[in-house]
Amino acid sequence: MKYRFKPTEKFWESFYDLSSSQKDSTRRAWIIFQENPFDPRLRTHKIHKLSALYGRTIYAVDIEGDLRAVFFIKDDYIVTVDIGTQDIYKG
Repeated sequence: MKYRFKPTEKFWESFYDLSSSQKDSTRRAWIIFQENPFDPRLRTHKIHKLSALYGRTIYAVDIEGDLRAVFFIKDDYIVTVDIGTQDIYKG
């Protein structure tokens, strides 16, 4: 399936707070993510706590080290919710 992408304002705020090397890693991961958000290189996984909290399946992808991007799928959109350390899983 071909998805369209919609980042939230929170995602952009968090992205701009990243270091330049983290932004570079995120850009490299984004190329893969656009082709297939479930590509094994991204180690996409469900975040059960956030899924329960928001009443929808929330996923995260590994970008580097402890850096994750969180998203959900709505129809043919992928909505990127936030990016940061695993602390973003706390909701």
